[in-house]
Amino acid sequence: MVQLVLIGVSAGAATALLFASIASGSLLSVVLFYLAPLPILIAALGWSHWAALVAAVVASSSLAAVFGAFFFIAFLVGIGLPAWWLGYLALLARPAGAGDGPDALEWYPVGSLVVWAAMLSGAIVIAAIFNFGTDLPSFQAALREGLDRMLRTQGAAPAGRLTDRGRLIEFLVAALPPAAAVLTTITNLLNLWLASRIVKFSGRLRRPDSDLSAMQFPSFAPPLAAAAVAGSFLPGLLGVACGVLAAAMLMAYAVLGFAVLHAITRGMNSRLLLLAGIYVAVAVFGWPVLVMTLLGLADAAFDFRGRAARKSGPPAPRE
Repeated sequence: MVQLVLIGVSAGAATALLFASIASGSLLSVVLFYLAPLPILIAALGWSHWAALVAAVVASSSLAAVFGAFFFIAFLVGIGLPAWWLGYLALLARPAGAGDGPDALEWYPVGSLVVWAAMLSGAIVIAAIFNFGTDLPSFQAALREGLDRMLRTQGAAPAGRLTDRGRLIEFLVAALPPAAAVLTTITNLLNLWLASRIVKFSGRLRRPDSDLSAMQFPSFAPPLAAAAVAGSFLPGLLGVACGVLAAAMLMAYAVLGFAVLHAITRGMNSRLLLLAGIYVAVAVFGWPVLVMTLLGLADAAFDFRGRAARKSGPPAPRE
């Protein structure tokens, strides 16, 4: 127990330093800021979710001591507890079927982890939205004021460009909430993957590697995504909140789309070239991720992977 506490304290201190680095304003500090949940996840996957919980509380308390009491709740709810929960779920396991041996375990599904990461990301951004205002006009006014102040720090715009700046601010007010949900989903999943690789390298990872191309989403994911997309057309702050959740869930389906792509291209001679081209296109242009989202949604409806597996015969060895 003492070891878990010490690991938690160390991970919490590392997390607080990564988060606080954003105050320097450098480009590297932005990367470190997004890696803030990583030590908590490493503590969870390598030792125990109790160590991760200690890390979340220590990081929140440290930041509150330096920056004010508000940061205790803000960090704990926005970063600490979501990272702890993902680490806790990743190590959930139950005995497998009788035919798999007495010691075989069935681990919490990867697809469910992806959906949880999306739901948590949506919840984090929605909580931040309500911190700006409890109705749509107050939220937009507060966000508009903050964006205007940020742009002014870049230098006063010439008179002829004031209209352009206003248009940019209006665009950002509409685009930032869903974009923040997408970015948060990506960083949650990336930190979880990095933590698993680091812990595996250390030899402490108890969970075996999963076949990511075979991931399946839980049954509640499609109706949740559909309800969020439909709700995004509602007026007021409720519509904005639903749009945030819809963006996070659609990003999860983009991840599923990549899994489908890996599965259906097995056996192709040009597979590596095709996969590399798609990943580069997504990284450089961004918009091709919409194609991957559509592929993930289509697979949920038409089971492309199942059809490809039936055509190709026995499954290939797991990657």
